[in-house]
Amino acid sequence: MAPPADPATLTAKGRTTRARIIDAAAGLVFVHGVERTALEAVRNEAGVSASQLYHYFADKQDLVRAVVARQSEAVLAAQQPWLAQLDSLAAFRAWADALVELQRQRHCVGGCPIGSIGIEVGEDDPLVRADVAVGLQRWQDALTEGLRRVRTSGELPADFDVEVAGLALLAAVQGGLVLTQARRDPEPLRVALATVLDSFEQQR
Repeated sequence: MAPPADPATLTAKGRTTRARIIDAAAGLVFVHGVERTALEAVRNEAGVSASQLYHYFADKQDLVRAVVARQSEAVLAAQQPWLAQLDSLAAFRAWADALVELQRQRHCVGGCPIGSIGIEVGEDDPLVRADVAVGLQRWQDALTEGLRRVRTSGELPADFDVEVAGLALLAAVQGGLVLTQARRDPEPLRVALATVLDSFEQQR
């Protein structure tokens, strides 16, 4: 079988078709998980043939890695209105409230679009696990940069460790989402984020 087409060399039509396949796979994986998402279901959802799918992706792993990249972009893009404004602890509270509200709107289904893939297949697929780690690191970096702006403004002390704090926030998000998904209740996410942000407030 020939190797899949290089995304950088695709025509506009090819890029559109490839993106449609990734979007279809991402939607199915979010609802059903990686293992229960068959390539046939992806083809049907995207409206493409088997030959088209394999023109763009070598195998299911290749497609899942593209899904992780797509979900990483989508997660950050959805939060961008808040992430771009993270220059105060009040702004971090608004970001946290937005995450909790999103879970309410989703009825707490699906968990984290990035982290859930890592939980499901990360132990068996080191390449996917590494991709998930990169996506989560980008999220952490955005939070860390926001905390750095808050520290620069003087709202946090000069010795406040923004790297550790950014990691703590991301850990609160991921752990809170796991419990929120399991309980179908956004309260664990709200409590996890509020507790971490409260600890930041106490250092002012």
